[in-house]
Amino acid sequence: MTRRPPDTLRDTVQITSASKHRPAPHSALVELRQYELRPGQRDVLVELFERELLEPQARTGMSVIGQFADRDDPNRFVWLRGFADMPSRRAALSAFYEGPVWRAHRSAANATIVESDNVLLLRPARSGAGFALDDECPDGSRGVVAATLVHLETANTETAIVEVFESTIAAAIGRHGGQVLGYFVTEPSRNDYPVLPVREGESVVVWFAGFTAASALEAAAAPTRGAVDAALGRLSSIRRVEKLVLLPTRRSLLTGRASPCRAFTTHVTRAQRAPERTNE
Repeated sequence: MTRRPPDTLRDTVQITSASKHRPAPHSALVELRQYELRPGQRDVLVELFERELLEPQARTGMSVIGQFADRDDPNRFVWLRGFADMPSRRAALSAFYEGPVWRAHRSAANATIVESDNVLLLRPARSGAGFALDDECPDGSRGVVAATLVHLETANTETAIVEVFESTIAAAIGRHGGQVLGYFVTEPSRNDYPVLPVREGESVVVWFAGFTAASALEAAAAPTRGAVDAALGRLSSIRRVEKLVLLPTRRSLLTGRASPCRAFTTHVTRAQRAPERTNE
């Protein structure tokens, strides 16, 4: 069983009733889905998805957290959806994929897709590391979301990678104009809805960083990449690092301007106070 990182941040997280943001109601369990599409079909799928498939999925009890165009691959569509737990995931997926809405639109959706099995099942790396979202799609600029997927040789190194991320990489993202929207590790439970395959037996640590604009991401790219390379380069358990630059679609709840996760806010506050304690 995958060992969960010790909750060194959890005890200092404060939640105020004045905050207008709260964790997404079903982000305790998150699917990260990457689809390879037929050339020229991404806009077709996005339009169909956002017109016909968002609300029907929500009515089954799942939460569509975000949907994105991959900036660097015109034939890739990436989206996130969340669930409260494994039993509710199975029930929601059964209700949607065996129901009338998917029956009505599956042929049109599937006609745009070459491959849809690149799916990772994730859970927040610790309390407070899940997404913090408003209930409604925000107005204005979408910003940019940068996703980093660290693929590991074995699951028992997840804790070490999370600790390196929190101690080094998260602060670098904050210093260079970004904010951590959420960070996750592999959910080890067996996929109990095998009609939709999941990449089981893989171990990953994934984080999502938000930037208010593409220019902000570009300005942060080199120094942030340097921090990531320096921090992860010392570890021999990493198989590969995958990086995605994601452009939120019109109805995506998760955008580059979304609120940071609570654990990141706490971590940055502690890091900013550290020099003051040193000088006392």
